[in-house]
Amino acid sequence: MVSCGALSATPPSDDARRATERFEALLDRCERLRAGGLPFDELGELGRRYRAHTARLARLRERDDDPAEIRYLNALCVRAYSFLYVPPASERSLRTFVFERLPDALGRTWRVQALAWTLLLAGITLGGALAWRDPQSLHAFMPAGCGYTPDRVDQLIASPAARADFLGRSAVPATINAFFGSALFAHNTRVGLLAFATGMLAGVPTVLLHLYNGILLGAFAAIFFRDPLPLDFLAWILPHGIPELTAITLCAAAGLCLGGAVAAPGRQGRRRALREAVNPALLLFAGAIPLFALAALAESFVRESTLGTAPRLGIAAAFAAGLVAALLAVRRFSRRVPVDAAWLGELMAPDRGGSPGRGSGPAP
Repeated sequence: MVSCGALSATPPSDDARRATERFEALLDRCERLRAGGLPFDELGELGRRYRAHTARLARLRERDDDPAEIRYLNALCVRAYSFLYVPPASERSLRTFVFERLPDALGRTWRVQALAWTLLLAGITLGGALAWRDPQSLHAFMPAGCGYTPDRVDQLIASPAARADFLGRSAVPATINAFFGSALFAHNTRVGLLAFATGMLAGVPTVLLHLYNGILLGAFAAIFFRDPLPLDFLAWILPHGIPELTAITLCAAAGLCLGGAVAAPGRQGRRRALREAVNPALLLFAGAIPLFALAALAESFVRESTLGTAPRLGIAAAFAAGLVAALLAVRRFSRRVPVDAAWLGELMAPDRGGSPGRGSGPAP
């Protein structure tokens, strides 16, 4: 290993030249294998040689007596920096989406999200009140195509035993659970996509669909809240209901973003308002997809299982806590403002011109 003192000789000594050749050979090997494919000792050696050569480059630039050597070392150091410190493009894009673009979209659209939650809660309240006051109104809300025939609904209303049988727990083979979960994910995603895409029609279909989702949920819950302590129903619905309702509400908020741009574009015009609304709306819909997947897993492997009431409620509480933590993290990341530090580099740069290698140093 060559010391920094040996690397600083001008003209380069044989040891410094051999060190630079070894540095370049390691970089060539990196380009063939990527940094993750290098053995640990070679990766450590690359880091040490990068630091030594950046120190030598800084001294050469200070003296400014060998422009060709400055350009050569600068190119090597930039290559090494990209391998050692710049994450892969896929990792950068995922990190940017999770920590920058999605939090920014969630922070900018909190008003339409609040409106979507208000619509859902209003629908739940309305559906529950109607079904509680007039149980026969359930026939107008419950979809018969999902197995809720009028006779079945009447049994659930009248008989606690029928309700207990409906919430019964049994072991289901994992293959059936997996198939059931994939079908649920596809169905819920279609519903979310419908709520999102129909926002282009001034948001009216989105409002009606989301309100209907709430009415349906409230009417269904009214059946089981006739029991004195409906813990079994809460344990049945909350583990998958928490992520699913959050995802549906995000999709509705995305549709409301588009609907607001169409219905009330303001002075900027409808086309420009839509162009500005599409990006955050797409990000909200993309953020709902993992929640749909989580809801499908919970509905197929938690609801359709022999787990007791306490573990199910614990899973629901964990999901709720995770969403609250994510909301707090979103508030933190959405408030971060990037700081332009270019002025600092200009302030620290020597006030000298005419250097062939000036301004092309390795990335910090």
